[in-house]
Amino acid sequence: MLKKILETIELLNCADVSGNKIVNWLRNAGANAAHEILKDEKGSTDFIKVTIPGHQGQSSGGTAQTLGVIGRLGGIGCRPNRLGLVSDGDGAVVAIAVAAFLAQMRNHGDILPGDVLIRTHISPNSPIIPHEPAAFVDLPIDRETLIRAEIDPTMNGILSIDSTRANRIAKQTGFGITGTIKEGVILRPTNGVLDIYERTAGQAPFVVPIFTQDITPPGNGLHHINSLLQPATVTSVPVIGVALLSPIVTGGASTGVVKETELSAAGHFVIEVAKEFTAGTLDLYHHDEFELFINLYGSMKQLQEQR
Repeated sequence: MLKKILETIELLNCADVSGNKIVNWLRNAGANAAHEILKDEKGSTDFIKVTIPGHQGQSSGGTAQTLGVIGRLGGIGCRPNRLGLVSDGDGAVVAIAVAAFLAQMRNHGDILPGDVLIRTHISPNSPIIPHEPAAFVDLPIDRETLIRAEIDPTMNGILSIDSTRANRIAKQTGFGITGTIKEGVILRPTNGVLDIYERTAGQAPFVVPIFTQDITPPGNGLHHINSLLQPATVTSVPVIGVALLSPIVTGGASTGVVKETELSAAGHFVIEVAKEFTAGTLDLYHHDEFELFINLYGSMKQLQEQR
């Protein structure tokens, strides 16, 4: 995994990187990859889609579960203000490296039961926006446009990967995970997810503190820790955040902060979840607790609504 992380960083840490270059590299690794230009009134970005077919995957008529892997935020550079790969590019780095790793596994005969769909975008010239306690990298297109492009209706569960360093709440080295978000409800992690975290991170689980406002749609005026859980606002399937962390406050536009081994550990977590979830041996949420919550307190879907 570390080799794929290093190769991905080398590829993305260039002013002339493009979706076409990323897709060609992934295809050379054996991945089913494509890209398109997402445009709206605000601007445009290179959106990348990768499918790693499973031997019982829905893409070939099978019934195995499909895992979605979303690399957020995709603002890999802030040129001309900042030169080089920025902290907010971590989600894209891990997602692309995971795609290359899974494609390599498949080429050598290790085929997962279900499909894995990887989605991310790359923008080497993103603007910087103010945010407390440290500045964020802004998107070149509307957030709602991007979020809806990231979700595929065949996804049965989603891992959302993002740099989560510009805060004073989740301070830790390496990576952390969130509880599971489903239809506006924040649920505790399952034992299976915690087990995978322990063996891939090599430490006790660190669960990122998430508050109700963090799982509401962007642009509603509420403070959000970052964009980590925004995919949960447009889907009914369970979403878990995979957060790249730092023990100090680090802005999304900061350069020179990439920790390759930490990104590699996060990548291993994603791959191990993919193996078990598509095999049907891993639950991403406690089904009985979710049902009990809804029976007791009713639907929380209003938290997914843009207001």
